[in-house]
Amino acid sequence: MARVVSINSSKNKDEIKLPVEKGLLLRDGGLAGDAHAGDGHRQLSLLAKESIDEMRAVGIENLNYGIFAENITTQGIILHTLPVGTRLRIGRCIVEITQIGKQCHSGCEIFKKVGKCVMPTQGVFARVIEGGEFLLNDEIEVMGDEGKALLDFRK
Repeated sequence: MARVVSINSSKNKDEIKLPVEKGLLLRDGGLAGDAHAGDGHRQLSLLAKESIDEMRAVGIENLNYGIFAENITTQGIILHTLPVGTRLRIGRCIVEITQIGKQCHSGCEIFKKVGKCVMPTQGVFARVIEGGEFLLNDEIEVMGDEGKALLDFRK
């Protein structure tokens, strides 16, 4: 089962996001209270715990959730393999993947330390289709044909 392992927010851009107890997704707006919330196609950022674990495996220590500026850290789903347009149900909220990866802006602190960062290739951006409150450990469901294919693959 895929689930939310951390909800992360920051009041200012260019800051590491810190874990919060619960989140409120705003329809067409992102995570309430986060500096990156707003309209556009990158309202919300997600990163899989499995991607963070890749960085830990190469010896990078102290990688807390939110360090890659992700709003939602997931577990049990390899986000960057899902196509743009895929919809995810997070608790009772629905988000749609709009972008996989991003251009690294002059090298983040992680990149400067080890020469590699997962956000440019494995970070996922989404827009909020149906908002609402969500919590840690809420289930994440891949909706539509992608979800059926994922379930078939696991059998």
